[in-house]
Amino acid sequence: MKKIIGIEGMSCNHCKMRVTKVLSGVEGVAKAEVDLGQKNAVVELSADVSDDVLKKAVLDSGYTPTTVTQG
Repeated sequence: MKKIIGIEGMSCNHCKMRVTKVLSGVEGVAKAEVDLGQKNAVVELSADVSDDVLKKAVLDSGYTPTTVTQG
């Protein structure tokens, strides 16, 4: 399963790397790809992960999650 997380506040590769690292560390996330241009992250899940957990991870990395949709 894939989920797409809208993210505000990212402006550089450091931002991208930080969000990627935090999302990749969430239990149940198999892969995370962050796109600065699209202002989102696509996460591939190996287990069921709630939208709230993904949003909290983005918040904890210092950025603002806007939406979470099925990919």
